[in-house]
Amino acid sequence: MTTSPASDDAQSTFSGTREVDPRYALDEAALGAWLAAHVEGYTGPLTVRQFKGGQSNPTYELSTPGRTYVLRRKPPGTLLPSAHAVDREFTVISALHAQGYPVARPWALCTDDAVIGSMFYVMDKVEGRVLWDLKLPGMEPAERRAIYAAQVDTLADLHRFDPAQIGLADYGRPGNYFERQVGRWTKQYRASEIDPIPAMDQLIDFLPATLPAEAPARIVHGDFRLDNLILAPDAPQVRAVLDWELSTLGDPMADFSYLLIAWAIPQSARNGLAGADLEALGIPSIEEMVDRYAERTGARPQNLDWLFAYNLFRLAAICQGIAGRVRDGTAASPQARTMAAQVPFLAEGAWSFAKKAGA
Repeated sequence: MTTSPASDDAQSTFSGTREVDPRYALDEAALGAWLAAHVEGYTGPLTVRQFKGGQSNPTYELSTPGRTYVLRRKPPGTLLPSAHAVDREFTVISALHAQGYPVARPWALCTDDAVIGSMFYVMDKVEGRVLWDLKLPGMEPAERRAIYAAQVDTLADLHRFDPAQIGLADYGRPGNYFERQVGRWTKQYRASEIDPIPAMDQLIDFLPATLPAEAPARIVHGDFRLDNLILAPDAPQVRAVLDWELSTLGDPMADFSYLLIAWAIPQSARNGLAGADLEALGIPSIEEMVDRYAERTGARPQNLDWLFAYNLFRLAAICQGIAGRVRDGTAASPQARTMAAQVPFLAEGAWSFAKKAGA
């Protein structure tokens, strides 16, 4: 869903730039010297601007006469444990780029906070389209169908990689993926909790008691949605998958069902597809998406209601984390307050699916 709170960095990275927010100002001289020493072919002069939006990892456009780069950094200030792991983003896109998977070319990672004040990495800026509205206004039905096919194929291709064979065997802990994720997001929610939300308390009891059977671990993106893809300007081709902050090893059905919850959310809320005339639009049905994914991977989701409950709970916990950052003054986006206000809506939606799943 294009208003997912997990990170607005796709929006920030490809929806225009502005002057750098003083809270996230960089030492441009120190950065330029570091780039010259660590990025092959780099030559200045350097112009730095910050991308609009984004409340997760501040993201910058680095322009030089010969090339344009993107820099993603950890935000300064007090952060939740395990959040903003830009070094992990760099690790996974480096491995996937080597396999020809569509990601921006990674150039270098800096773990020395002294350079600009926090860890960061630099990658190429990929030109193309980022599409926000899931109904893809202004397109012909065949164009829409082709874009949705490219989207699900790209996710299926990610899930076909054996992590050990591409150097990512230790990218996540093995086993008990859903148990660990539910625990992680419960802790993150509790750490940022402001007002009691009964549906969240019910989900925190329900989800650990009803975990699905374990699937073989694959690379999971964690925020795979249409507006985290850069498409070619004139073709239904995915040029780059963005925003790997939440990626790890785990159950691929978590990723796939996250993509599918758009079909379960009303078109009037959070840019969902439920209630839209999908056939007239040319957008595949949820069954067609499942069939296409299964044809490419051999795997199908077994309990979508539970998976939808889990994903909406997770989104609610992420939104609550944003609310905590608003409270603490570390949120990097004017949209952060809006995202924080969505927690009760998401929690109620998650609980409605939990009840369908047997709660």
